[in-house]
Amino acid sequence: MFISETTLRVRYGETDRMGYVYYGNYAEFFEVGRVEALRDLGWNYKEMEDSGILLPVYTFSIKYFKPAFYDDLLTIKTMIKEMPQTRIRFDYETWNAKGEKLNEGETTLVFINAETKRPTAAPPAFLDAMKPYIAS
Repeated sequence: MFISETTLRVRYGETDRMGYVYYGNYAEFFEVGRVEALRDLGWNYKEMEDSGILLPVYTFSIKYFKPAFYDDLLTIKTMIKEMPQTRIRFDYETWNAKGEKLNEGETTLVFINAETKRPTAAPPAFLDAMKPYIAS
């Protein structure tokens, strides 16, 4: 399993009237975690897109346990548990500085050929980068 951790601080504009992080912001927080996880694997999201591979989100789900608040320092734990094929699944956990798990979620993205707009296999070099983390 590949694991990457990214920290971010909650900005005031990311909270709602109750002072909680607005639920829709977690999709963006997970995107930050996902982009940084790919970077940790040696892949730059923009360079992948420029090379002709797009990664649109296919599914997104989240389960909430506790709220986050303005100025909280959050850790987004991003995990890849299985070898990608034409799809790649990312699992997430959000933790606060007190060590409390706030939520968990997942996204599935599809490797798309930018020219044909059709699903394509994950790039072989990307699969090679994943091999040390995923048991065959």
